[in-house]
Amino acid sequence: MHLFPIIDVGGFHIDLSTWLSIIVSCLIVFILARVAVGNLSVTNPSKMQNFMEWVIEFVHNTIASTMPLSKAKSFINLGMTLILFIFVSNLLGLPFGIITEHHEPFTFAGTEIVSEAQLVEDGGHAHVGWWKSPTADLACTAGLAIIVIFMVHFLGLKQNRKHYLKHYIEPYAIFLPLNILKELAKPLTLSLRLYANIFAGEVLISTILMLGVVGIPLLAAWQAFSLFVGAIQAFLFTILTMVYISQATVHEEDH
Repeated sequence: MHLFPIIDVGGFHIDLSTWLSIIVSCLIVFILARVAVGNLSVTNPSKMQNFMEWVIEFVHNTIASTMPLSKAKSFINLGMTLILFIFVSNLLGLPFGIITEHHEPFTFAGTEIVSEAQLVEDGGHAHVGWWKSPTADLACTAGLAIIVIFMVHFLGLKQNRKHYLKHYIEPYAIFLPLNILKELAKPLTLSLRLYANIFAGEVLISTILMLGVVGIPLLAAWQAFSLFVGAIQAFLFTILTMVYISQATVHEEDH
């Protein structure tokens, strides 16, 4: 096991490895999108343009399966951003890890990362991890979930206020506490599902690496499976977001 560089800024504990990987994820998604539209052509599209068009079609069909087609187009940009960012973030921790070993107390930006007590506990040396998937940090997945749920309630109040408020007392007013509890559980389940799957995968990779050469075949197999898990989790987060938006903004007369 290893520590992560956490610094204190104004009372907030910031994990530098998560911040670094989030910035890299954003850059990768931005560069992919920019390259895809850099030389658009109807007659001779590039491979990247074909790939991005396939992603757009896939996201559009996914959204259209949760709400009327007339509303689906409004959320393509949101769906594209979510699925690409989460997929890239899920995979960042797979290729490699940046870990430094320390044999004495270590501080970074004025904050103690490795303490004397930690060195004693770990037998005189401690490892600090500087790289991981952003989605292997609960703070990142919780942040995504909170933004999504805030957007869901905002759109519900803005586009479908009467029916949105009415659903809290359906089928009877006595169900109001349960319906509120259900809404509170949405960001919790969204964030924990994504975090638990990616974090568990990275823990397993760390365990396999301890096996040395013997673990190479297992590592290769798990890396391949992790690609599948990363894609599935990005899809699940995106489609659940669209389902929640549909439930808040669409009423029966729209179907």
